[in-house]
Amino acid sequence: MAGRFAQRPTPATARGGHVVVPPGVPRPAPAPGRRRTWTPPGPLDLGLVLGPLRRGPGDPTFRATPDGSVWRTARTPTGPGTLRVALRAGTAAAEAWGPGAEWLLEQLPEMLGASDDPDAFRPRHWLLALACHRRPGLRLTRTGLVLESLIPSVLEQKVTTDEAYRAWRLLVRKFGEPAPGPAPERMWVIPAPRTWALIPSWEWHRAGVDDKRASTILRAVRVAARLEQSMTMEPAEAQARLEVVPGIGPWTSAETVQRSHGAADSVTVGDLHLPGIVGHALAGDRNADDAAMLSLLEPYAGQRHRAARLILLSGAVPPRRAPRMRRGDIGRL
Repeated sequence: MAGRFAQRPTPATARGGHVVVPPGVPRPAPAPGRRRTWTPPGPLDLGLVLGPLRRGPGDPTFRATPDGSVWRTARTPTGPGTLRVALRAGTAAAEAWGPGAEWLLEQLPEMLGASDDPDAFRPRHWLLALACHRRPGLRLTRTGLVLESLIPSVLEQKVTTDEAYRAWRLLVRKFGEPAPGPAPERMWVIPAPRTWALIPSWEWHRAGVDDKRASTILRAVRVAARLEQSMTMEPAEAQARLEVVPGIGPWTSAETVQRSHGAADSVTVGDLHLPGIVGHALAGDRNADDAAMLSLLEPYAGQRHRAARLILLSGAVPPRRAPRMRRGDIGRL
């Protein structure tokens, strides 16, 4: 998580949830799909809202294009779909293709933070007040899809972000399907649960995924329907259901519901860097642990995830004291 607050789209910044959407330039009109517009009740920054859905700059399910649009693919309850969203004069204009097009358009307001309430956050620290002022377009996305956030979160367990992003790219491109509609090149839809379950062990190995993470994903996709049903639950209850699957703990469940449920209060505990970043920003304590982090975030109960996002986006991190975690590659063993 260290460095993911930065302003440019690198492997480290994607998890921090800020994607730089290029300024608008002329682009040939794509083939028409199903369309919808939605006017948000306040400022909206597509890069900030949808940034957490991107897993690295080469994510085959996410793309920010030079015309100012954000593209994403998803496997919806009605099938695969491609969605393009752009802001035009304060209104979100969306177009979708594929069997999942209607579902994606119906979910559009939730995905852009319609169910989020930024006004519920009351900053009690100057750093958070300044971050709120500088990021008025921050809203928490709610995708309504669990598996698409759970699988990459499992891949990110106890490895570098580069390793996790590489595994995600390789697996989605090899076992997924091409994005419907006129999507940018090399965009793919994630595999169906059954396809994930049938990936041979050597393909996980080639993607650099160890047996522990691969087994966790296999257990999760076998109960995919039950996990998707957690969308009817409150985030805390949904986390409890996810953690019933062996290999899914508080870190993974929090990273998942933050995206799938728009969980404003789900704090990522068990992270290598986040406690030190929060401790440094709010109390000058770069050695803070999870308990200290939760204590510092207690005044923001109900909005603790938003507070952590704002801290990451503020850039207030302690200077690095140790070398980067060494990258491994089990595919070479």
